Amino acid sequence: MELNNESGTYKAGDIVYVFYRNPHTQNVANIQEAAIVNDPENRDQLAVFLYETYYPLSNEMAVYSTEEEAEEAYHYYFGNTSEGLLE
Repeated sequence: MELNNESGTYKAGDIVYVFYRNPHTQNVANIQEAAIVNDPENRDQLAVFLYETYYPLSNEMAVYSTEEEAEEAYHYYFGNTSEGLLE
């Protein structure tokens, strides 16, 4: 199973980067490394596995193939702050 996204084609086992908002501090976004996996509830679909949770992978999700792509997008959407970047 593969999914074509604006940033590329993904398959189970790929490592990607996504924006993640802290549920306790909504005005803080971070770049987080995540894994593309087979969705355990729908084996013919892919999911993003992040913080022990599966999120359905769709073309509506902002997923980046590299940390550099994610950082560029982060700066575009959130400004030139180093806060919130992947550590």
